[in-house]
Amino acid sequence: MNISLVLKKAPQADAARKKLENEFAPRDDKIVAMQKKLKQLEEELARDADIMSDEVRKKKERQIVLEKREIERTREEFNEDLNIRRNDELNRLQKLVYDTIVSLAKDKNYDLVVGDNVIYAADSVDLSEQVLERLNAQHKPDSGDARN
Repeated sequence: MNISLVLKKAPQADAARKKLENEFAPRDDKIVAMQKKLKQLEEELARDADIMSDEVRKKKERQIVLEKREIERTREEFNEDLNIRRNDELNRLQKLVYDTIVSLAKDKNYDLVVGDNVIYAADSVDLSEQVLERLNAQHKPDSGDARN
């Protein structure tokens, strides 16, 4: 049984990815806007440094340093939160796949189901497609929820 293939192809995995994209898109957009603002400040400084007073130039330089720090802090928080949520969604999906495999094995009266660590297995004993069929049947496309 190819668990990684099932986790990759399950409709719930795609729903979880879309859910995370929607959840984190506003924060990603905020970081992009902050980067644009920083770029504008840097361009202003490069363009006008020669005609600025020392005080104005130093103020602009400090503002750029502060913006860079804020972007870095915001990006780190974003990445940490995204990783936590991605792991949550992956754990939910793994539990759903495990439960589906157990259900299929019980329904088919299998004594043993082996995961990815197999040296050889004939295609005829691979349950991946059957598990995917059940996951597809369980998936409600409009819900966008990976916990189906």
